[in-house]
Amino acid sequence: MPALPLFVHQRPESIVAYRDGAPISAQRFLLDARALASRLPAGMHVLNLCTDRYRFSVGLAASLLSGKCSLLPPSHTPEVIRQLRSFAPDTFCLTDDAECTLDLPLLFYRDSEAHPAPLQSSEWSVPQIDVAQLAAYVFTSGSTGAPLPHRKSWGRLVQCVRLEATRLSPIDQGGCAILGTVPPQHMYGFESTVLLPLHSGGALCAGRPFFPADIAAALNELPRPRVLITTPVHLRSLLAAEMALPQLDLIVSATAMLPTNLARDVERRYAVPLLEIYGSTETGQMAARRTALEDEWQLWPGVRLELIDERCWAQGGHIEQATAVADILELKGAERFVLHGRTADLVNIAGKRSSLAYLNHQLNAIPGVLDGAFFVRDDAQASLAGVARLAALVVAPSLDVATIVQQLRERIDPVFLPRPLLRVQALPRNETGKLPQHTLRTLVAQAAERLPHLFA
Repeated sequence: MPALPLFVHQRPESIVAYRDGAPISAQRFLLDARALASRLPAGMHVLNLCTDRYRFSVGLAASLLSGKCSLLPPSHTPEVIRQLRSFAPDTFCLTDDAECTLDLPLLFYRDSEAHPAPLQSSEWSVPQIDVAQLAAYVFTSGSTGAPLPHRKSWGRLVQCVRLEATRLSPIDQGGCAILGTVPPQHMYGFESTVLLPLHSGGALCAGRPFFPADIAAALNELPRPRVLITTPVHLRSLLAAEMALPQLDLIVSATAMLPTNLARDVERRYAVPLLEIYGSTETGQMAARRTALEDEWQLWPGVRLELIDERCWAQGGHIEQATAVADILELKGAERFVLHGRTADLVNIAGKRSSLAYLNHQLNAIPGVLDGAFFVRDDAQASLAGVARLAALVVAPSLDVATIVQQLRERIDPVFLPRPLLRVQALPRNETGKLPQHTLRTLVAQAAERLPHLFA
C-alpha cells in the first residue's frame, strides 16, 4: 500500500513547533513521539485531551506510529464519555492535566528531559504511514444525542490539508509559524493548527491563547511569516480591545460565518489578507474565500458539488464518498458556490422563507453590534401561537433596542423581526465560537423569568 510521511520536514534540525517562542526541532518531535509510543497502553482507541498543542501533536504521532486511532468527540461530558466507552470499550485517555478525572483509564503525558545529539542528514528518516491507516474518528452530534463517528484515514487527512495549503499563501511556500486560538481536538483546529503545519513545512505553536492580550503576546514571540488561525469571535474581541498586533502574513477564520463588515474591518486594521474556510466534520475542509472582497467560495481542487433533490452533495478530492452537505448552497459553475445558511436553520413564517444564518449576518452587520444571534423560540407562548416565532440576543453596549430594531427593519422582512430582542453582556459561546443550544436555552429561560411581558 502507498504511504505518506508523518511530516514533511526534510532535516532533523527543521523547526516543527514553537513553545513560548522557543523552537522545537523535527528530531526532538520524532524522539518524543517514539518515547510516548513506547508507553501507550494496549487499547486501540486514544482520547487525546492534551491542551498543549505540541503535546497533542506528539500524542497523535505516537498513536499513528503504534497503529492506534484517535477519537475526537464534540465534548467531554460524562454522557459523551459513556457513549465513547460503548463505541470503543478499549478507549484510554491521554492527558496533560494532572487533575483529569474522566471515567477512563488515564495516561499522563510526560515531557522528555533528554537532549539528543544532532543527527546527520544521512542518519535521518521520517516514518511513513500507510494511507489507508485509520487515523481518527471525528464525531458529530446525532439526532438522538449520541455522537456519530466519521472515519478519517491518514491519506485523506493529509490530502485535505495539502490542498488547503495550496490555497493559503504564504503557507504554500512553507516555513510559516502557525498560531491557533482553537483547540486541536476540534476538526478545524485538528486540520489547520496540527496537520497543516506538519504537512506544509511550517511550525505549529504549543499554546492556545484566548484573550486579545495573550494572542498579541504569543504572536510577538514568533518569527515571520506568521499566520493566525482563529474564529469570528476572537476577531471581534481583538477589534473591540483595539489590540495592536505584530505584522501578520495571513489570518484564517472558520467555525461560523464571517460577516463581511467584520472581515473588512480586520483587513483594514491589521493590513493583512483574511481568508475564510468552509467545511464540516463529515467532509473536512473543502473551500475558501476572501470574505472582504467576494461572496463566492472556491472549492478545493478535485472536490465536486452536485445538487440532487434540492440538496447539495460533495464528492471527489479528499472526500471519499458522496456526502450530503448540511447547508444551502447556490452553485456558481463547477468550482464556486454561494452559501445561504444551514438547511436546519431554515425558517418559514407566513409563507416567507429565510435562514438563521442570513438573519444573523444582517444583525451583525449593524454598526455598533458586537455580537448577536437569532433563534427559534420554543417557549409556551410560541407553541400556543402555532407558528415559528423568532427572538434574538445581541451585544451592543452603545445601542438601544429600538435603534437595533429600526436598523433591522431596513435589512430584513418585518415578519422575521425578533420578538423579543434582548440585549446581553455576552453570548454563551464555546471555545470555538459556537453557541451550544443548551446554554442558549438556559440564558433565554432566565430572561423569560425576569421579563415575561417580552415573551407574551
